[in-house]
Amino acid sequence: MIGWTKTGVLLAVTALLAGATPLTSSAHAEHHHPSACPLPVFGPGSRYHPEIDPGDFSPNVTNPWFPLKPGRTLVSTGVKDGEKALDLFAATSRTRVIAGVRTRVVEDRLYLNNVLEERTSDYYAQDRCGNVWYFGEDTAELDSRGRVVSREGSFHAGIDGAQPGVFMQAHPQLGRKFRQEWYAGHAEDVFWLIARNTTVTVPRGTFHHALRTAETTALEPDVLDNKYYVKDIGQVAELSVRGPTEQLRLVEIIS
Repeated sequence: MIGWTKTGVLLAVTALLAGATPLTSSAHAEHHHPSACPLPVFGPGSRYHPEIDPGDFSPNVTNPWFPLKPGRTLVSTGVKDGEKALDLFAATSRTRVIAGVRTRVVEDRLYLNNVLEERTSDYYAQDRCGNVWYFGEDTAELDSRGRVVSREGSFHAGIDGAQPGVFMQAHPQLGRKFRQEWYAGHAEDVFWLIARNTTVTVPRGTFHHALRTAETTALEPDVLDNKYYVKDIGQVAELSVRGPTEQLRLVEIIS
C-alpha cells in the first residue's frame, strides 16, 4: 500500500474512528412512509432551495449503492496530482445535526506520499424513500507539518445560503442531473449517472453491474471525474477524465 503496512493502515483507521470529537450517537429510527419523496429539479443554483423536513430523514444510511455501516472503512490507493495516494473513508457511529437533520458523520483522510494532506468530516442522511443526501462537510488542507492551510470547501446546509444535495438516488436514473451540494462559490459539485451494468476492476476485485457516474463543478469547469459504485459496498473507484490526474481504486474493506 504505497509504503504503508497493513498494520499501519489498521492503526490509522482505529485512530480515525476514535479520534474525532464525539458527537451525539444515533438511536434515530428509519422512516417508512407510503408517499413519494420528490427530488429537486436541476436548475440554476440561485433558485436551488430543496424543501427539507427533518422528520423525513435518518442518519442510518442503508442505500445499497452507498451504504454507511458504522465502523466500516473503505481503503483506496492510487495517484493524485502526480503523487502516491492513500484514502481512508470511514463511517463512524457518531451523528451531527445539520439544518435540523441528524446526519451520519463520515471521516475521510487523504494521504499523499504517506503524509496527511486533507482531513474531512462529511455529513450524510437518508430520506424515507432511501435517497442519500449530503448536508455538508468540514474540510482542512494541511501542510507537511500538519498545520491547516485552508478550509476552503467547508459548508453546512442552512448556513449562509448553503443547501444540501442529492448524493445517491434510491433507484438511480440514467442521465438525471443533481446538485450534490450548493454553497455559491465554494461547493458546487454536480453528478449524473451515465452507465449501468459496468464492469470495473480494482485491487479488491472485479465487479459487474456497477454504476458509473460523471461528476463536475462549475468552480473547475475543466475537470471531469468518473466514479464507480458497487452494490453493498459503495464507491470502488474514482478516475479523472479531464483535468489533473486522479486515480483511486478500492484495495480493502475494513469492518
